[in-house]
Amino acid sequence: MTQARPVVHIVDDDHSFRTAVTRLLRAADYEVRSYASAAEFIDGEPCATPGCVLLDLRMPGASGFDLQQSLANRPEPLPIIFLTGHGDIPASVRAMKAGAVDFLTKPVQRGTLLRAVQTALERDAEERKSRAILRELQSRYETLTAREREVLAHVVSGKLNKQIGFDLGTTERTIKAHRASIMDKLGVQSVAELVRMAQHLGIEPIP
Repeated sequence: MTQARPVVHIVDDDHSFRTAVTRLLRAADYEVRSYASAAEFIDGEPCATPGCVLLDLRMPGASGFDLQQSLANRPEPLPIIFLTGHGDIPASVRAMKAGAVDFLTKPVQRGTLLRAVQTALERDAEERKSRAILRELQSRYETLTAREREVLAHVVSGKLNKQIGFDLGTTERTIKAHRASIMDKLGVQSVAELVRMAQHLGIEPIP
């Protein structure tokens, strides 16, 4: 399957501004969609495809910060670039702490805007890839039995088979069998890979 082309979403209540920025971005060969409000943007189900959001801070109805928070709670959030005529230091700090890629003020230079958009699209691609990898790991982990999950937590703690067997009240031979099954189901070849996978999954080592 081919990857969907990224979309730059412009959310701003100023029609003339949306038009001007749309033209600028399309001239740079970006696919663009524009919205007059946060509500209109949300109704368009924008997060289904890769992209980013150029977002105004102050708009009728939900503000840019409201939309930022709403997107952060979605399974596939889009990176945000704030582009506003009402920027100040507290607002920019709040936006960046909440994960914004950049906080730009109007009028913005063409080069500055295009660099910010490229950075946001690169972040989106990286984060989507990371989430896809994590979903795959979680899918593999769910194939493990309850006992295999116990053994895994002990293995990534650095314990030997004999120690794990003692802790779990079973034999070293049984632990070896569990380890072989775990590595087969998770598709790894070494304990180092197993440890990295466990870290991605948030599995806590046994004290």
